[in-house]
Amino acid sequence: MSFLKNIFGKKDELIKSYSDFWNWFQANEKTFFNVVKSDKDIEKDFFDKLSLKLAELKDGYFYLTGMYDDNTVELVLTADGNAKNIVFVEELVEQAPKINGWKFTALKPAMDIENVAINMAGYKFDSENLFFYYNDYADYPDEIDICVIHNEQTEENKQQIGNGTYIFLDNYLGELDFLNNIDNLKFISKHEAEKELIPIAKLKDYLTWRQKEFVEKYSGLHYYTGNDSYSSLEAELNNGKPMVAIVNSTLLDWDSKASHPWILKIEINYDGNDNNGMPDSSTYELLNEFEEQIMVELKDFDGYLNIGRQTADNSREIYFACADFRKPSKVLHDLTKKYSDKLNLEYDIYKDKYWQSFERFRPN
Repeated sequence: MSFLKNIFGKKDELIKSYSDFWNWFQANEKTFFNVVKSDKDIEKDFFDKLSLKLAELKDGYFYLTGMYDDNTVELVLTADGNAKNIVFVEELVEQAPKINGWKFTALKPAMDIENVAINMAGYKFDSENLFFYYNDYADYPDEIDICVIHNEQTEENKQQIGNGTYIFLDNYLGELDFLNNIDNLKFISKHEAEKELIPIAKLKDYLTWRQKEFVEKYSGLHYYTGNDSYSSLEAELNNGKPMVAIVNSTLLDWDSKASHPWILKIEINYDGNDNNGMPDSSTYELLNEFEEQIMVELKDFDGYLNIGRQTADNSREIYFACADFRKPSKVLHDLTKKYSDKLNLEYDIYKDKYWQSFERFRPN
């Protein structure tokens, strides 16, 4: 019986680590190679199996595949532009073993402009029919605000044109640079353009220059919150329940916000029906303990600034401004697992270079 269990039990073993995943992949790689090379039933015989095992490891993995050359299959693992999943894709690929006939790539790579042409919904997207210009704002000098124009965009087809243009940029710039280097993006028609149009082939050079300028401006910058002042704000929600917020008022007046452009938002839901939406004493202590655990890992001097928190209507939201998104992603992923039996929480990481989402905490 134990012999049979050893043979058949492995099929049902869950993927719990990067090495578990790659061991499973190596055991099946020859079958997967032949499936991709023959270009038959890739969805059923490769992707369906791959997606199940990646989901056991963690949610948020996506993938692309194709022949890199006549004898090599390339598997691209991607976070589909979601900042909080980037680091896990990178780590998984970093631990990939060398397998003859396979090339593993973390995140969709950038492509040369002459190699990028998308045909979608009856429209073509390439260097011949796409243009851009950039907007400058005195109040937000480091904001990279881009308008992209497709020659054929109209009010009727703007959804299809927008989707195709987004995919074009994702391929042209590469997943990581697209995420890092553009803060605001808008797709407009030619008649809406307010500036001279620049060929899309020059976008990559423009973004590289702006990013280099940005890095030089804020290189070596550190912030220490030990002497900061904090404000307590109280308000009433539309449903009549109270809202209490505590924010770092000194930090909200900082003139170098753009150096910490990534916002970590944690939302924790709790049972507060007997306390007008506010936590009871034991829940309050647990929420504070959780926040202190975050601050042990994410220190101000290292580039992670606790902006404050808001408590109302059975929910607490905690906010950090971060110089990067990789470490916060890992810390919150680990803490979510650690507190899974105690707290109902979700987290997100988004870019807000000038912290405009916190203007509501400023006095009128």
